[in-house]
Amino acid sequence: MRRQDRYALVLGLLLFNYVLGMFPADELGDACRLVVFVVTLLLAVRTSHVHRSTARWIAVVMITGTVAVAILLLAGADALGAGVLNAWMSAVLLVTVFVIVRRVLTHEVVTVNTIFGALSAYFLIGFMFAAIYGAIVNLDPTPFFAGGKRASAGVLQYFSFTTLTTLGYGDFTAATQAGRSLAVLEALAGQIFLVTLVARLVSAFRPGAGARDR
Repeated sequence: MRRQDRYALVLGLLLFNYVLGMFPADELGDACRLVVFVVTLLLAVRTSHVHRSTARWIAVVMITGTVAVAILLLAGADALGAGVLNAWMSAVLLVTVFVIVRRVLTHEVVTVNTIFGALSAYFLIGFMFAAIYGAIVNLDPTPFFAGGKRASAGVLQYFSFTTLTTLGYGDFTAATQAGRSLAVLEALAGQIFLVTLVARLVSAFRPGAGARDR
């Protein structure tokens, strides 16, 4: 028998990781967040009914890559290790977005689990761009923010989600062309995602239909 989709736990893990990102963190803290993201991916793979052989392949690749990043960090590669960690984190998040969105789009009946899945994917996009910004900060010696402002993990998360939601407070602005281009891409992705997927799912939501999304 097929299991019912359970995206509430996935969303809960993402909210937990968001809270972790609010506090100052070093490479060890970033590594812990990566582990939580990998666990989130494996949970998403399980609840999204990914084919068993594909699920095993994803699990092997993700766990192997995470171990390799951990070894690199333990070897003392400070900026390089942090950059590789963030790059790998963005890859993990991208795969998680694909897995969840692919499953959500197959739901014949939109239920609360469908909405949780779409919201999880939206959060994942914000985390993914924050990780990409983190990789740029650590691999490119050029200051990422205008005015040379410090680009900590918490600040990058804040910048990513304010960009994703198009709030754009203006207290942090990307200084490089790559940073600006990515910020525009993230803003477009956030708006397109809300308009084309989340709004459509919310309008088609049927309370009490959870037993039918199996």
